[in-house]
Amino acid sequence: MKLAKRVSTLTPSSTLEITAKAKELKEAGHDVIGLGAGEPDFNTPQHIIQAASDAMNKGFTKYTPTGGLPALKKSIIDKFKKDQNITYNPNEIIVCSGAKHALYTLFQVILDEDDEVIIPTPYWVSYPEQVKLAGGKPVYVDGVEENEFKITPEQLKGAITERTKAVIINSPSNPTGMIYSKEELEEIGRVCLENNILIVSDEIYEKLTYNRKHYSIAELSPELKEATIVINGVSKSHSMTGWRIGYAAGNKEIINAMTNLASHSTSNPTSIAQYGTIAAYNGSQEPVEEMRKAFEERLDIIHTKLIQIPGFTCIKPQGAFYLFANAKEASLAAGYESVDQFVAALLEEEKVALIPGSGFGAPDYVRLSYATSLELLEKAIERIYQFMNRKMHN
Repeated sequence: MKLAKRVSTLTPSSTLEITAKAKELKEAGHDVIGLGAGEPDFNTPQHIIQAASDAMNKGFTKYTPTGGLPALKKSIIDKFKKDQNITYNPNEIIVCSGAKHALYTLFQVILDEDDEVIIPTPYWVSYPEQVKLAGGKPVYVDGVEENEFKITPEQLKGAITERTKAVIINSPSNPTGMIYSKEELEEIGRVCLENNILIVSDEIYEKLTYNRKHYSIAELSPELKEATIVINGVSKSHSMTGWRIGYAAGNKEIINAMTNLASHSTSNPTSIAQYGTIAAYNGSQEPVEEMRKAFEERLDIIHTKLIQIPGFTCIKPQGAFYLFANAKEASLAAGYESVDQFVAALLEEEKVALIPGSGFGAPDYVRLSYATSLELLEKAIERIYQFMNRKMHN
């Protein structure tokens, strides 16, 4: 059967692809260390689990309003006020089935055929695919390593055309872990305001920062708040990836359109997960800080070890839980023409799963997630070192 054109150009998620291959090898009895999946290795905090259990026992298992429970919207509004001193109204918030769904729904309601969305590289794998699914056109701007993988106002200005509808800013970034400073966001925001461009600010990793403050571009001025749709959720901050709760905040007309679309697609996010999220935001934030500290400790150790492996260079990230390392020299030294080939061989021979940077628009790089135990991380680094040593001396 002939499939719709809209799905014919889709590229499978390299993250999920490698993770699936690693799982396959593991199920076949191999000792695989997977550094691919983008989720914390901590369980959801107990008070959140308890709140969801209580909700089920009280019978809160029915449909909710499409845009989310009023109590959850209030918790999100309170969170914005506390963390960024931004005030939103309930009609400026939509709760979705994960931040990915919030992004997907947003692009569906703002893009017409051939509208352009500026996407800095390296980018999270789903941004261009979601833009294409909405009939839009991804326009890539290179975030170079010399500028911590961040784009400049001049680059942004140079990419704008009469078809430009939006720009995506992901800070802290997946895959690089880099964070835009307040000054950098102000300069980018100025260009967007001058050209009437919507800012899509993906802040899903905002709670995972190391020695660098996270700023939301929406908090910098009333004008930027109006020009920005903030995307966030509890997947990374509260280790709730499987609960599938994310949200968008911003212009009420856009949020209303997203809500109308969701009413015909998902109806509403899972009721039980919404009650869990209320507890996540209203309850103790100590588990969030404990997890952040654990990631920071791992980062300090693993980054030092990784850059000692021949052929690897890596800027130390400021947030999220990924190392984005340049592995071009390592790949060539090991006898491979591309980093993709290097990653495939490493998984096959040493049973270490990394994500090739080609899926993020940066083919010379690899992404390593340090959202796993320090013991496994050190073991993985040792295997990569052994792999390089063997290949270089054969």
